[in-house]
Amino acid sequence: MEFATFADRAAAIEAEPADLEIVAHVRDLLEDAGDAENGADDRIATVEIVARFVQGRVFPAWDSTTLDIGPSACYEAIARAAGQNVDADDVEERLADVGEIGDVAASYDFGGQRGLDAFAAGDGGSGDDDLTVREVHDELVDLAAAEGEGSEDRKVDILFGLFNRCSSDEARYLARLVLSEMRIGVGEGTVRDAVAAAFEVPEERVERALQVSNDYGEVARVARDEGLEGLDAMELAVGRPVQAMLAQAGTVTDALEEWEEAAVEWKYDGARIQLHHDPDGLESAAGEDDDATTRLFSRNMEDVTGALPEIVEFAEGTLEGPAILDGEVVAVDDAGNPLRFQEVLKRFRRKHDVAKAREDVAVRPVFFDCLHADGDDLLEEPLTARHDRLEGVLRDDPQQDPDDVDGLSLLWLADDPDEIESIDAEALEAGHEGIMLKNPDSAYSPGRRGKNWRKRKPDVETLDCVVTGAEWGEGRRATFLGTFELSVRDEATGDLETVGKVATGITDEKLADLTELLEPHIAAEEGQVVDLEPAVVFEVGYEEIQTSPTYSSGYALRFPRFQAVRDDKSPEDADTLERVERLRS
Repeated sequence: MEFATFADRAAAIEAEPADLEIVAHVRDLLEDAGDAENGADDRIATVEIVARFVQGRVFPAWDSTTLDIGPSACYEAIARAAGQNVDADDVEERLADVGEIGDVAASYDFGGQRGLDAFAAGDGGSGDDDLTVREVHDELVDLAAAEGEGSEDRKVDILFGLFNRCSSDEARYLARLVLSEMRIGVGEGTVRDAVAAAFEVPEERVERALQVSNDYGEVARVARDEGLEGLDAMELAVGRPVQAMLAQAGTVTDALEEWEEAAVEWKYDGARIQLHHDPDGLESAAGEDDDATTRLFSRNMEDVTGALPEIVEFAEGTLEGPAILDGEVVAVDDAGNPLRFQEVLKRFRRKHDVAKAREDVAVRPVFFDCLHADGDDLLEEPLTARHDRLEGVLRDDPQQDPDDVDGLSLLWLADDPDEIESIDAEALEAGHEGIMLKNPDSAYSPGRRGKNWRKRKPDVETLDCVVTGAEWGEGRRATFLGTFELSVRDEATGDLETVGKVATGITDEKLADLTELLEPHIAAEEGQVVDLEPAVVFEVGYEEIQTSPTYSSGYALRFPRFQAVRDDKSPEDADTLERVERLRS
């Protein structure tokens, strides 16, 4: 498939306001990509590439590989392809006027920089061949693999070679793809429905295949080549992370009314991890076997193995067979008592001086679910059955009391509100956040925030809000961002809507840290007011939610107070306007 064809379809999708028509466009795109290649060799199929590109991805969702190229390098490549009279500053200035990198790239006339410079970039000097989807993919894979001395120049060379072969529309979507700013209105549900329609398989079977593989490209290829039988044969792969099942806020009364009996767990103030272990070795992201037997992934499926060596040691000393476990990492003091979430973050994504960080902050794992054990996928099993398997893989002795099993989160079954209140009180007394309420009969649904898992916190309610603006302080705080604008996502439109500002509960030391965290995301400034790209999530406590015309959501948080940076959450994982409305009602 020519990249021009992909760009034309992307433009049509972007211009289409109706969801069903968008699905139809993506369906046609997948059908054409499927027809274009029959998988005659071992290379990745074009349909896989297209299924990812249309979402703005180069790599599968489970793969933590990134292009690792910043805007400035992209601007440099665009400038070089645009001609001798254009430099990166010109591109950046045009971006400030136009506001969107795709439109900026499309505004230049590429293709004139042939010769030795293009030959060095890998174009071979031929330049007249139409750019294909596969060529774009392969060049971007090479770009991602570039590392070491001279890698930044190599990345710019590769991008220059691509832009130099682009038409205006091709350049628009290449630039967006490179900077992860595709934004044409295609979400995961759209691709799921389009795969089902393109290859005539039921949507629910596509959904199940996506849950176990977390790879829209692979699912599209299997649906095309192997149909329903192939989709149903897809399984979890130990070493390949899947999306975490999520919880929503809820009450004991509601849980018991719906389930009659609730599974109750302590809620830990830790960071979510997914542990993959196979004593025979794990498959690497590149598809080749390496020496690793354990890998750890964050809630956002980032590989955090290197930062948590004691969790790896725990797995290798405890687990005897292949397993995928869901749990949390909790920071503890010398007596084993839990510490606040901020202490976990000092360890969680640490890449340097890990040994020193381990001395400063000790962590321990607490696992509450088992997705796979000894060759058996358990997603469809009831929660209670999965917890039984979890106990089995963590126990040293079949007769061992669950209270004495290291790394095991205990599970109580209760139908009495007073008993549940007692468990909640014990959790709080032990220094934890409260309790989780779960449907004992529920399956594990990766990526879903359904009613089968509910978190119940102590009296002070909190929201996870995206920071979309700030104000510089005054006096001794003049060099710090000191007041932060908070927003939540409207699920209906995808827009971020403001719900208030927070400036309390933050020490000068913390303000310095927050300023350092947020400054790279400043999009615009006017006086003391700063607009921020949506990138950071704050956990914010409040007394109540009021209706208010002051903020775009129509609501305002009364007495908001900063609690923590949710480093484990992306803006897409933050709370929604719909949740604000539920809490207000």
